Amino acid sequence: MADDPLDDFLDEIPTRAHRSARRLAKTVRAAYPIGVPALIMKSSTDRFGAAAGYSFHLGTPDANLRRIASWLLTGGAANQTTLLKLTKRLWKRHGREDVALAALLLANLNHTKLNTEPWSLLASLISKKEPAEALLLSIEELLRAGRAMPSEALLIEWCDGKVILGHLALLTIHVGTTRG
Repeated sequence: MADDPLDDFLDEIPTRAHRSARRLAKTVRAAYPIGVPALIMKSSTDRFGAAAGYSFHLGTPDANLRRIASWLLTGGAANQTTLLKLTKRLWKRHGREDVALAALLLANLNHTKLNTEPWSLLASLISKKEPAEALLLSIEELLRAGRAMPSEALLIEWCDGKVILGHLALLTIHVGTTRG
């Protein structure tokens, strides 16, 4: 056993959990607070912050989210379809940690094996209203994972579509140009 509570928790999860997106969603929700100092983790922080109009978020550190994503990708390598379903489920649940984890999974799924295109998939996940933070996080993760920028045709399609997709196009172009 590892000396890390998150590793201990993830080691105890049976491998069959990787067959169900619903079961994985429950597992990651239980994993979020593990190893997080008590003063940082508050179950309602995101909701209170949104209701009060605050722009900060507290919760699971990014390093822990990356470790959870790594565990999911390693355990679910054989069943990428379940991870794709989990990504959609996490995005729909829309907690800060859920969106961040969905971005990590979206960026690192085997899209060739799934016969999907990551940018189109991101666009399909987006609702009428999305926080800019969620869009930026997803864009940055896709680029950090070495994904190519979306094609000019796709960017134009986004601009001609829903308003939120036009915003996605602008943010993507901005992040792409600032990253070089």
